[in-house]
Amino acid sequence: MKKDEMRKVAAEFIGTLALILIGCGAIVIGGFGAAAPLGILPIALAFGLTVMAMAYGIGPISGAHINPAVTVSMWVAGRIKTMDAVGYIVAQCIGGIAGAGILVLILKGKLAGYHLHAAGLGQTGWGEGYLGGYSVEAAIATEFIATLLFTLVILGATSAKGATPVAGLAIGLTLVVLHFPFINITGLSVNPARSLGPAVFVGGKALAQLWLFLIVPTVAGAVSGWLFKTKLLEA
Repeated sequence: MKKDEMRKVAAEFIGTLALILIGCGAIVIGGFGAAAPLGILPIALAFGLTVMAMAYGIGPISGAHINPAVTVSMWVAGRIKTMDAVGYIVAQCIGGIAGAGILVLILKGKLAGYHLHAAGLGQTGWGEGYLGGYSVEAAIATEFIATLLFTLVILGATSAKGATPVAGLAIGLTLVVLHFPFINITGLSVNPARSLGPAVFVGGKALAQLWLFLIVPTVAGAVSGWLFKTKLLEA
């Protein structure tokens, strides 16, 4: 692997690690997950502002995808090579697991103890006993629509004609506002790596439901990439 490719992969690993550590950390360490509905805002800001920070921090190196669905949208749109896309996705998934792993290590240091399987790790999900208790159909619709909107904003804000110095801000704030209507349905993933990391450690239902968060956001990212590839949404 060439030096430039290594830098890109490393950037995606670090960026995804930071997203899971800070976003899910706000839920389980910050305690905002148990403070609904007031806790929605700090959780949304934790995820959204981390994306914004990474856009400016590692964006010049890798583009700061930190999300396999975003990488797929870029690949379908013809903005990234196949081998680069594969490297990005692998790095993102490993970064997501590493971020969740660091979070587990920190939580294990809680003197009163922390029951991982009972208290969770900010994992995504749906159904009875999970947040608002929505159906799998609602979960699929939520993740598809939210990911489609998110990746459309990213593709538009980073296109040749739409590129702007505040693209990172627009992308980060989009993720923030998507949490407001959708977090109570699935926890809002829009990112396979964001769901993969916590599920690996929590196991059980989180792992059994992981398929939805791997497949649906990826398909939605591919659709948004196709919309730009065919010039339906790009001037």
